[in-house]
Amino acid sequence: MKIDKNLNGKYETSLSEWSRDEMLADEFISVHSKLFYEKSIELVLLRNQLIDRSASLILYWHSYVENIISKTLKIEDSLTLAKAILHCNVGPSKLDIGRLNREWIEEKSNYLNAEDFISVKLKHLISDTKTNQKPVDVVLFGFGRIGRLLARELIIQGNGKQLRVKAIVTRGNDDLQIIKRASLFRHDSVHGPFRGVAVENLDDKTIFINGHKVLMLATNNPDDIDYTEYGINDAILIDNTGIFRDREGLGRHLKAKGISKVLLTAPGKGDLPNIVFGVNHQTVDFNAENILSAASCTTNAAAPILHVIENEIGIESGHLETVHSYTNDQNLLDNFHKKYRRGRSAPLNLVITETGAAKAVTKIIPSIAGKLTGNAIRVPTPNVSLVIMSLNLKRETSLEEVNELIRAKTLSGELVAQIKYSTANDAVSSDFTSEPATSVYDSLATKVSQDNKSIVLYVWYDNEFGYTLQVIRVAKSMGGVKRPTYY
Repeated sequence: MKIDKNLNGKYETSLSEWSRDEMLADEFISVHSKLFYEKSIELVLLRNQLIDRSASLILYWHSYVENIISKTLKIEDSLTLAKAILHCNVGPSKLDIGRLNREWIEEKSNYLNAEDFISVKLKHLISDTKTNQKPVDVVLFGFGRIGRLLARELIIQGNGKQLRVKAIVTRGNDDLQIIKRASLFRHDSVHGPFRGVAVENLDDKTIFINGHKVLMLATNNPDDIDYTEYGINDAILIDNTGIFRDREGLGRHLKAKGISKVLLTAPGKGDLPNIVFGVNHQTVDFNAENILSAASCTTNAAAPILHVIENEIGIESGHLETVHSYTNDQNLLDNFHKKYRRGRSAPLNLVITETGAAKAVTKIIPSIAGKLTGNAIRVPTPNVSLVIMSLNLKRETSLEEVNELIRAKTLSGELVAQIKYSTANDAVSSDFTSEPATSVYDSLATKVSQDNKSIVLYVWYDNEFGYTLQVIRVAKSMGGVKRPTYY
């Protein structure tokens, strides 16, 4: 092998260019902070959150996008566009800087400068009138895995300007319980430490979280608390316990003063609408409905991909097999459980169990009712799951067509926040811990039968974090505080 004698010079050039890009990324972070805190404008990069992220991570995401769009996105262009957004009268919104960057590359010759470009692209979001949108109070009923992640993300994402966590309700709130729950909030073995301040105050039974004084309340009966006594009014209550799953049970929350809407973080039973945001959220009147379900994590992972395949190709029949990380419902060691196999040790076994995802997804996509079966295998991993979809189609297709259909949905349309297109040839489950997309489509794992009428799709999902963000999207819509987007 012949070694380039000028390698050292190229090394120095490469290092210098990277240092320059990191400086630009730091400046981008500063501009984005002004947008977020002063104008309530959040920038994302192909659904990846940019708030409270490092310069090197932002540069990585710019690099990764090239795998999806086959174009190089430069940090200096993102910085130029972020400054233009800051200088224009763009209202509160959530904007994909990746899409804007791509369009700027393709179209900038048509515009005088970046501000002219932003004025045209975001004209529907520009106004001389200031928006005084009132934040909506939120009560978290239950503070387990999903409850704690909801508290983290609601506080970090919204900065108190959309949904405000005012209270957390658990079975007890004595000093020791508050101390333990605050500790569990600060430290998470899966998702890492909380990025901020979380300090308990036992005198007033609150946890101070990034400026939010969150009251810790206790009850066993949903209708016992008068929330208005604590200054909580017209609040959305998010029930994370799963104890109440139907309209009658969840309706007990509405009997408590101060609660106007209820959202369940589990599959709803009976006539309760189950919502997978991005797929069927437009079918519900968020102003009229006061009790909703955000379905399950697996339903939120499977529905977006099934929606694309059903609409573009058509599904005759199929089977969903969920390879799911173990949950707190299972036992660490063999012990009594109301369901036989779930009583066996979760960290030591693959455990076959049932899942309602196949049936639940037909509530989201009625056209595939009766066409799917489903089962689940709980596996010895603490987080991130995989749904394998074996589908018989209404017409012939190809690997190229299926992959392109999914890839296109990650770039535009209603599902850009839900679907991520993975091209990593070494992807494993831990790569998707704290992944914001609810459906990570593994393009390199897709299989198509020889007759081109059957396909097998592999979809990764963080069954905690990705689902939590879906819950928040539904909650924002229920509260009427979901910002307009440019995706």
